[in-house]
Amino acid sequence: MSTAILTGPPAPGSSLDGDLRSLGFDVRTAAGPEETGALLAAVPAGERVALVDPRFVGHVHALRLALTDPRFPAAAAPGALTVQNGARPALARALTAAAAPGTADLTGTLADALDADGVAVHRPPLGTLVATVPTDAEARHEARAAVDAVDDEAVRLRSAVKAHDGFFTTFFISPYSRYIARWCARRGLTPNQVTTASLLTALIAAGCAATGERGGYIAAGVLLLVSFVLDCTDGQLARYALKYSTMGAWLDATFDRAKEYAFYAGLALGAARDGDDVWALALAAMILMTCRHVVDFSFNEANAESTGATAKTSLAVSSRLDSLGWTVWARRMIILPIGERWAMIAVLTAVTTPRIVFWALIVGCAFGACYTTAGRVLRSLTRKAQRTDRAAQALADLADSGPLAALANRVLGRTGILMLPPLVLALIATGALFAAVLGRPFGSDQTVVAAVLYVVFAGAAVARPLKGALDWLLPPLFRAAEYGTILILAARSEVNGALPAAYGLVAAVAYHHYDTVYRIRGGTGAPPTWLVRTIGGHEGRTLLVTVLAALLASRGNDFTLALTALAVTIALVVLVESIRFWVSSGAPAVHDEGETA
Repeated sequence: MSTAILTGPPAPGSSLDGDLRSLGFDVRTAAGPEETGALLAAVPAGERVALVDPRFVGHVHALRLALTDPRFPAAAAPGALTVQNGARPALARALTAAAAPGTADLTGTLADALDADGVAVHRPPLGTLVATVPTDAEARHEARAAVDAVDDEAVRLRSAVKAHDGFFTTFFISPYSRYIARWCARRGLTPNQVTTASLLTALIAAGCAATGERGGYIAAGVLLLVSFVLDCTDGQLARYALKYSTMGAWLDATFDRAKEYAFYAGLALGAARDGDDVWALALAAMILMTCRHVVDFSFNEANAESTGATAKTSLAVSSRLDSLGWTVWARRMIILPIGERWAMIAVLTAVTTPRIVFWALIVGCAFGACYTTAGRVLRSLTRKAQRTDRAAQALADLADSGPLAALANRVLGRTGILMLPPLVLALIATGALFAAVLGRPFGSDQTVVAAVLYVVFAGAAVARPLKGALDWLLPPLFRAAEYGTILILAARSEVNGALPAAYGLVAAVAYHHYDTVYRIRGGTGAPPTWLVRTIGGHEGRTLLVTVLAALLASRGNDFTLALTALAVTIALVVLVESIRFWVSSGAPAVHDEGETA
């Protein structure tokens, strides 16, 4: 229960008391600023508290947006102000200093005082919703007429839909999924429950695909689309009911990847039942998708605090295309965002074969990755603003460098190698590694030497702050090097079960990398140092896999067993720590709108 304090007796005929109670507030009435301060002090610690002008006239949804959104320490609209527990001392100070008797706009004065005290006050855009404090009978009459002229439920439904989404989601899913979200809200269902239902539906779809029968493939396609509808519904439910949470954002993002990659595995199992081994294609599709997302994450984190500068460097061609509405949709579709991608997977699964599904994914996603990365490279080259220390640290965290990289930095500290730009060092490291694993026989000692060089140059690449124009490319390069090495070695080993084991290993490591992203987005920073050290960092894992390949090249299925053991160990460590963190997280409530990809 939260507490709302009316800063005076409500106007005759006002529904304000009932409106606040419908939003879950325990309503109390003060006679003036002094009594408001006493009531504020009496509210139990830990509770949200709201101050509302008794003259307020407006939509219930305007109050909901201003007073119940859990993502902000303080929020305000005309006539209403709320603070969460951490900002209550600042509110008490502001009330003492700024609330003189007879203050015409107490809540507005307090909101300004909080801003001045360093508490960021969120002021939600209300659009056509009404929120006002009329000062006379005529103004009150006009305000009530304005309220009656706008259907706030229609506004609430529209605002439940993400503002910028893909073509398929916008026109084929959201027109009805928003009503499913409202149905869920009215029955007390939470976004996390809908997210879980989406995951379970996708896992059943993967099981159907694993049967290898046409009926199973058709059922898998249908269930995958149902899962996607639920996936859209959970975010719309969060926006409709303002039930945002850090846990919800993490579950939504993590389950999206779990659903997609589980479905890839189901397709690979189904194909194997039909005598077609497509595990290499499944793993390639997963690697491509993960690296593409890391490009998105790295670029966004590198420019998170300089959006103004970034906007000024937008390409002229892109700006001109934005004036043509149809090109906006076309450019969103050609990068194969999640809606279009899942629709394509569902349809192709039902009517073709897993091999065709994977090739379509690889070709489509490769094109999308090249298109978006090229545009970001060009923007970065024309970017003028200096990258911040916070952005450089985020890139270093995303790089996921372990103890061997730190050792390499200490050893190379007095050599000229560290003078090379970080991107050049990363390209040398990745290029030499791929040349060895592709050009030398499986298990060759030269591959291990190349992996050692990868450790050295990759460590040198992160020895300095990553503030270069293109340094955001380092994390995706390292992901491509690690994942690609695992794929190539497993494929070239020609050992039974090596590719499925490699798929599990990459999935476990990718989970760790996605977890890192969402910790940074949640404002809590990267995973603890001990976790990165325990699982070796990207350079340590890459070296370990090449050493295992060299040692076990002639020992039958031992390479498969080693990959499996490594996958299980990493999965257990990162999952236990991740679940512990997110369950007990003190991060502010967020609902990540996600990438359209």
